[in-house]
Amino acid sequence: MAEYDLALLEHDNLGSTIYQRLCEALMKGVFKPGDRLKIRDLAERLGTSVTPVRDAILRLVQDQALVLRSPRDIRVPRLTRAVYLEIRDIRVNLEGLAAERAARNATPARILTLEAILKRNEEAIAAGETPLATELNQMFHFELATIADMPVLRDILRRLWLQMGPLIADVYADAGRTMIDHHYPLMDAIRRRDGPAAAHAIQQDILLASGPILERIDMANSHSVAL
Repeated sequence: MAEYDLALLEHDNLGSTIYQRLCEALMKGVFKPGDRLKIRDLAERLGTSVTPVRDAILRLVQDQALVLRSPRDIRVPRLTRAVYLEIRDIRVNLEGLAAERAARNATPARILTLEAILKRNEEAIAAGETPLATELNQMFHFELATIADMPVLRDILRRLWLQMGPLIADVYADAGRTMIDHHYPLMDAIRRRDGPAAAHAIQQDILLASGPILERIDMANSHSVAL
């Protein structure tokens, strides 16, 4: 399990704060597919009691971001091929819509924000800083929904990324620039305010990234069968 800064929390809105921290950790790939989460260990790292941590864990189980096998066996799920493909196809449609609208809405300042995220992502990949690169990739995708001014869509995407974030992070180190190659034609389309081209670019980005992700899923399934 990767290290993560789970600093001491304020007691106000503690349950919601813990839930948000764990959501961020999942989306950024801090926890990997198959990782077991121990409530008491998390509580110690968060500097709180087990009750709000347990409540947050149960919310994440409802979000399908965690699997509760038993009270003592809580794990990050390993997505099946079918579940991943369903999530991928939903993302293709929703993020395509977000990119198309973002191309129409983007101000020069917003474009600069996207360019800065992409530049930092390139630098992180080149430096081998996979956790940071993974986080920046997620930021780029979410920023499109923000620019599109589609908060409902952004919330749907957040729930999808809760489920697939650990898998994407697991693949990111090996996939390298494959994960961001199509961010460049997307930026070109946004600068031209070409909505259909922006939608096509983000859809190609998602579909291209699915190759190494599906390979990882198939490899994990093969390993499971062998065992």
